[in-house]
Amino acid sequence: MTQTNIPQADVPANSAPAVVPKGEKGYNAYLLKRCLRYFAPYKLKILLAILGMIAAAAADGTIAYLVKPAMDDVFIRRDETALIVIPLAFLAVLFIKAGGRLTQNYMMQSCGLLVLERLRDELYNKIIKMPVAFYERAQVGMLMSRVINDVGTIRDSLPAIIMIVRQVLIMAALLVVVYKQNWQLAIFSTIVLPLAFFPFFYFGRRLRKLGRKSQSVLAGASVVLQEIFSGIRIIKAFATEKKEGERFSKENRNILKIALKRALAGEFSSASMEMVIAVGTALVFYFGASKVLSGEMTQGEFFSFVTGLAMIYEPVRKLNTANNSIQGALAGAERVFEVLDSDAYIPESGGQLELKDSFEELRFENVTFGYSERSPALLNINLTLRKGERLALVGPSGAGKSTFVSLLPRFYDPGSGCVTLNGVDLRAYTLPSLRTSMSIVSQDNFLFNCSVYDNIAYGQKKPDAEDPQALREQVMSAARAAYAHDFIMEMPEGYATVIGERGVKLSGGQKQRITIARAIAKNAPLLILDEATSALDSESEKIVQRALENLMQGRTSIIIAHRLSTVLSSDRILVMDKGEIAAEGTHAQLIAASPLYARLYRMQFGAQEGASQNLQG
Repeated sequence: MTQTNIPQADVPANSAPAVVPKGEKGYNAYLLKRCLRYFAPYKLKILLAILGMIAAAAADGTIAYLVKPAMDDVFIRRDETALIVIPLAFLAVLFIKAGGRLTQNYMMQSCGLLVLERLRDELYNKIIKMPVAFYERAQVGMLMSRVINDVGTIRDSLPAIIMIVRQVLIMAALLVVVYKQNWQLAIFSTIVLPLAFFPFFYFGRRLRKLGRKSQSVLAGASVVLQEIFSGIRIIKAFATEKKEGERFSKENRNILKIALKRALAGEFSSASMEMVIAVGTALVFYFGASKVLSGEMTQGEFFSFVTGLAMIYEPVRKLNTANNSIQGALAGAERVFEVLDSDAYIPESGGQLELKDSFEELRFENVTFGYSERSPALLNINLTLRKGERLALVGPSGAGKSTFVSLLPRFYDPGSGCVTLNGVDLRAYTLPSLRTSMSIVSQDNFLFNCSVYDNIAYGQKKPDAEDPQALREQVMSAARAAYAHDFIMEMPEGYATVIGERGVKLSGGQKQRITIARAIAKNAPLLILDEATSALDSESEKIVQRALENLMQGRTSIIIAHRLSTVLSSDRILVMDKGEIAAEGTHAQLIAASPLYARLYRMQFGAQEGASQNLQG
């Protein structure tokens, strides 16, 4: 399929100006900076979080320092004043620490949620603007996973970085305390710290890789679930619940395997760090206790030192947790930015001209179109359709009829040639104004899981947004014209009745009449009927056909239909075969001049005509 060159006008403002290719030096730093750009609008919240973090870090250092006077003044010297002052000091410091942590955590959580909302909106707006061809290739469950799961991991990036900064500040404050108590012992104890960071970096790469796989298998499970739930009627009709259950179990096992590997890597990282910390603590305890016994340190200095040292190692442990969060965020960021940046995800784009004039003429000029490099679906189509005409398309399956009408709302663009409306190439019009000028009723009568009223009013040109009564009357008038009003009023809540996903609570004929009412309410000048009655029984088809006649009144219509009366009442009939116009004319002309049409007539319409003549006789 040949696509027109579409300018990428909708690239988000937050996109990085220079993309670093995956696997190249600086890629991780690029990803992290790209994530952090989304937090930039919330500087005030981040500043408050940093202030809270500094307060909490200072409080931790003060707590370690207060251990020395608590031991020496209260327990050894038995100072009664210290007995009152030191507990109050502890209480005040703990209140400061609690307030600082509360401020930091809440502000970062709120920033993360705001970024989450913004990223999901940005990703949705990119995906929703993709052309129809994209959705025919993409898996819905995979797209849902990108918007919901992958984006969710990015919100943890800045809070995790803030967590790392906080732990570093706490370590700095505590190092001041331990060096103040005994700098020689402090030097010995901090030599062990670099060893504690080895698991931090070694297992970080492993966790990143597993995080990427985890997002992928979650997306795969989403695809399977979406398919199963959407096709539940077929699954139950063929009694394949067990088979589909095995299919989902396979995806679920994949999720479990990756989760177990991530858990194992995380635990190995934590355990390695704990072993290094344990060795360092044991050595420091031995040499420190020796100094107390030799009189080189007081008991208060020793316990203050040990408390500070123990509190230093706790931030090191938390650094490991924060690193795991960052690796998960970067794994999700890779998949999100792949959509936002990739040339394969090019949104559809319209022109700058608003279509405001009434429909006058539609023209196909040497139009050729193909879905792939194989034989074209349409070949050298030339046609003119004028205002008020009814044009019927007939032909065997695969002749190109549905492809023909898909070019009009620009679901696809011609590979060569052009389609013009009122003398202007369709690509010059804005997509909203072009598509608003057309009403489409197809055999795939999609309805939303909302009320009957909302389904009919969907996309409607509202006469007066401030006059709900006028809007309601317009909806009800459309429903009457579609022969839908009576059965709607018989429903439990009338027009307020929620009809379920894809209109599952309605019959086939009722669903089709709702879609016809929606098209009438839209009041577009060009009507496209794509086999709108092919899936209905005879009784429903008759009612729907009367509704379609009301819909076609005063409109230019293009009809792909199996019903004889619709074809016979058309001004022209196009006979299509293998993507070409094989013949054109009225019913009488084609019966005489087109063997293909005569054969189709006998196969599809002969029985209906015979039945009709018998009834009249």
